[in-house]
Amino acid sequence: MKFITAFSVAGVILLSIAGSLCQLDVCGRAPLNVRIVGGNNATAGAWPWQVRIHARRALCGGTLITKDWVLSAAHCFKESSNVSDPYTVMFFGRLNQSGSNPHEIIRTASRIIRHSNYNASTFDNDIALVQLNSSVNFTDYIKPVCLAAAGSVFSAGTESWISGWGLLQYNGTLPDTLQEVMIPIVNNSDCDKAYRGFNISITSNMICAGLLNQGGKGQCQGDSGGPMVSKNDSLWIQSGIVSFGAGCAHPRYPGVLARVSQYQNWIKSYMSSNPPGFVEFNPTSNSNLGCMPNLLLFSLSLTFSIIPFTFSLYLSS
Repeated sequence: MKFITAFSVAGVILLSIAGSLCQLDVCGRAPLNVRIVGGNNATAGAWPWQVRIHARRALCGGTLITKDWVLSAAHCFKESSNVSDPYTVMFFGRLNQSGSNPHEIIRTASRIIRHSNYNASTFDNDIALVQLNSSVNFTDYIKPVCLAAAGSVFSAGTESWISGWGLLQYNGTLPDTLQEVMIPIVNNSDCDKAYRGFNISITSNMICAGLLNQGGKGQCQGDSGGPMVSKNDSLWIQSGIVSFGAGCAHPRYPGVLARVSQYQNWIKSYMSSNPPGFVEFNPTSNSNLGCMPNLLLFSLSLTFSIIPFTFSLYLSS
């Protein structure tokens, strides 16, 4: 009995440690999100992981994934940096570009990591991590998102939301208020067919979304690096990072994003002591939480733009 009790206590301690190191207890929850349809102004706190990034190269979006890290697109940053970059400024809790944002806090970058295999010609591996110069505190208006774990399935038609301060239309104006729009996933084969005329291959590292044969809703210049999320029960899970497209919300060309689930190991390799919350998105089965303690090893295994814009092709910055 004493052994059982001791082991139980040890288990509780390990579970407690796991909870403190993993973001699953806080990620993907947006208690102030009351929106139902897209294409409108967002409300304060609707997307508490949304980040506005003023980088040397572009104005971009990003996603808070832990108290110390932001996820964005590689093309938003000129190069990787292992030193503090006070010129890359990130705004958390922001709703409006002008006027008062009472819930906003500001951080700069202490480190910028672009994927080493990012290809500026093919747009493959368009993903980057930004480490903050100091941690943020979570509030109802500032929270991390959950990330799609390896093995996640986002079938064609899956309802997905994109948010950002990008252009309202091609060659249009920038909005003052954060915008939100709901668009469905487009399968990679259909997306690949659409982009063959541009000699662009849609790889397994990409995910597409848009209203084929309709258009009118989707990502545009200024949205690069921002999140695409889908709701799984009570959790919002990020499936994509806005990367590029042809035109803005074009009826023939879906928007293309980096597929987050392809980069679980890459992301975790930089933050093993406090990883993001990874959740498997699969509507046909129960989601697997990506943060479980390994009791056998008594260790924690947490598995968990300026889009260069021409009509022909843009990186959604």
